[in-house]
Amino acid sequence: MISRKKEDELILDCYRELYNNSTPKADFDVLLSECEIVNGEKTIPFNDYHIDDKLLHEIIEKYSSQIKPEWVALRFKNTILLGCSPNSREIL
Repeated sequence: MISRKKEDELILDCYRELYNNSTPKADFDVLLSECEIVNGEKTIPFNDYHIDDKLLHEIIEKYSSQIKPEWVALRFKNTILLGCSPNSREIL
């Protein structure tokens, strides 16, 4: 089973790649370090960024495929999708 520390590293790496592929592109580490803190929580302006839905899921799958068991991989996917990932949209 993957350690929680390794899972957290994968979450950050996944967010970095998602924002690097978003419109507009962003450096997730800069967003994280410069974000506003509201009620003790960092607030990433994820609504300002968009990514193709297919690409979003490809990137998430790339990282979640490194995680076993499957229920931990599912938790990882949910963390990304329900967290501060860029808004996805279908691009035709």
